[in-house]
Amino acid sequence: MWVFGYGSLVWNPGFDTIERVIARLPDYRRSFCMRSIHHRGTPETPGLVLALDRVPGGSCEGVALRAASDRADEVLAYLRERELISSAYLEQRLEVALADGRRVEAVTYVVDPDHGQYCGGIDLEEQAQIIARAHGGRGPNTEYLFNTTAHLQELGLHDGELDWLVRRVRHLCG
Repeated sequence: MWVFGYGSLVWNPGFDTIERVIARLPDYRRSFCMRSIHHRGTPETPGLVLALDRVPGGSCEGVALRAASDRADEVLAYLRERELISSAYLEQRLEVALADGRRVEAVTYVVDPDHGQYCGGIDLEEQAQIIARAHGGRGPNTEYLFNTTAHLQELGLHDGELDWLVRRVRHLCG
């Protein structure tokens, strides 16, 4: 079973992987388009987390993580508990292109644009302001941004919007 990671799954999958490969998902874009009311914010002060927003012609680079087939049910149960906490994500099986040329179907969590936590289109400055102050059950929103961006960069994956947000949030936090 393959899982596509584009945010915290890149640096904290939470399950054992037997293979990890750079991958590209077509027609989706990674962005801070989901309000976090559990992990990186609260209902009173929501944070922002990355989600995959459908953008025909776009693409998102991340990692494909392969779990052992005999652990697939266990991994899927874990992922559903983690990712579907508020039903803002939709679980889909989408084809991703691996850097080595293979194409595989991967469990992928994409944002539901009809869900109340969806907030696509927020400009970068507002995103930075939200991320700089939010804190949730898994820690500060800044930690999520910094860890995700650093781990993507370690893999050679650069995201101009994330890089800008890191610089701006560091400035806001002093």
